[in-house]
Amino acid sequence: MSTLLAIGAGVAVLTGIGAGVGIGIATSKAVDAIARQPEADGKISKTLILGCALAEATAIYGFVIALLIILLLR
Repeated sequence: MSTLLAIGAGVAVLTGIGAGVGIGIATSKAVDAIARQPEADGKISKTLILGCALAEATAIYGFVIALLIILLLR
């Protein structure tokens, strides 16, 4: 049974990969948009920061779920 818990915790931590890829893509698109329209820098930066914060929150939730699986279900 502990093997299944380890697999479940590993799957829960995989949300960090998705968050990292998402933040990387969003940052590259924001830099591209700022290069095309430098006058829209403020709006683009605010939207980028909000999106990155939401993506990081998703990764943190996955990490917390993995910890809960490991600590509470063993």
